[in-house]
Amino acid sequence: MELSYILNELGEDRELYFNAVAPPIIQTSNFACKTVAEMREMLKNESDVYFYTRGNNPTITILEKKMAALEGAEHAIAFGSGIAAVSAAVLSQVKAGDHVVCVKKPYSWTNTLMKSFLPRFGVEVTMVDGTDASNYKNALKPNTTLLYLESPNSFTFELQDIEAIVAIARAHNCSTIIDNSFATPLYQNPLAMGVDLVVHSCTKYIGGHSDVMGGIICGKYETINKIFVQEYMTLGAVLDPHAAWLLIRGLRTLPVRMDRIAASTRKVVEYLSQHPKVEQILSPFIENNPQYELAQKQMRSNTGQFTITLKTDDIAKIDLFCDSLKHFLMAASWGGHESLIYPVAASYNTGNYKSSLPFNMIRFFIGLEDPDYLIKDLEQALRKV
Repeated sequence: MELSYILNELGEDRELYFNAVAPPIIQTSNFACKTVAEMREMLKNESDVYFYTRGNNPTITILEKKMAALEGAEHAIAFGSGIAAVSAAVLSQVKAGDHVVCVKKPYSWTNTLMKSFLPRFGVEVTMVDGTDASNYKNALKPNTTLLYLESPNSFTFELQDIEAIVAIARAHNCSTIIDNSFATPLYQNPLAMGVDLVVHSCTKYIGGHSDVMGGIICGKYETINKIFVQEYMTLGAVLDPHAAWLLIRGLRTLPVRMDRIAASTRKVVEYLSQHPKVEQILSPFIENNPQYELAQKQMRSNTGQFTITLKTDDIAKIDLFCDSLKHFLMAASWGGHESLIYPVAASYNTGNYKSSLPFNMIRFFIGLEDPDYLIKDLEQALRKV
């Protein structure tokens, strides 16, 4: 299926809404039935009809069809946030007494889900270094049901060998889930490598404008439908129609934005890699990265995130560098039009430093600004370190 068709035409039955170029926001909670018999039939098969927006909604359906097609999936289901999608996907694959193997250092709230939430309900979790696929195999137990991946994972961007871990999972009758938010469906397609469920934080690149939150799960129709009737309908972490409309809008420009972001990021990384005050750069697509070949095998391009370590152990200098940047916003998340930093030092409190990451580490996201504009800003800030 052609990318342009997916982004601009798939799911958009314009003749049903006055041939409007932009789809309408069907801002309704209910859909009326004409007869008792019609309502009865809808209640029998709510996953395939429009009955109540906590289940299905036409605007949200357009988004789900597009995301499923982008990931090469049979079906998709949208949620109100990325962690809602992650949580529903994981909960759909486990029960009390099961065991999960999860990559170390995932997204912070995924980490909370694995370490604090699941154990409350009798699900054991083992966190492993995912850079070596054998660590997943060595962590398996007779009650292991799920292997969870996030490749590249948050902040330090280690990769997992997706095909190798899928082979381990299949050999031991386990399911696999991967968070593909970093790469987007344009640059990595884990379902084609055998993964069972792909999740995204649509808040990031899919939305692209830092003005909407959302999440999605992509997979086989039968699996997604089971999530619909269980975790989705029960927990109610649904996406609202206006948010879906904003995410559809974001998809229109996804290829153009990603091309620009990737090119600008390469230029900024090249500048920083030669700067004497930068100790290290963490990015899958730097040639001295030991996983560089794996990145080229699994992904089609770099994206906008990388992390640097400043060559100083003086937290005051790190604060000064970050505070001196004029054109990088200091904020959580990433994927919008604006460039961002997230310093580990922000979580530093005297006598109460809890992060496992060094405090001279700073995560960057490069947005749509001119890269030379950003480099000039970095130059003046680095002079103060």
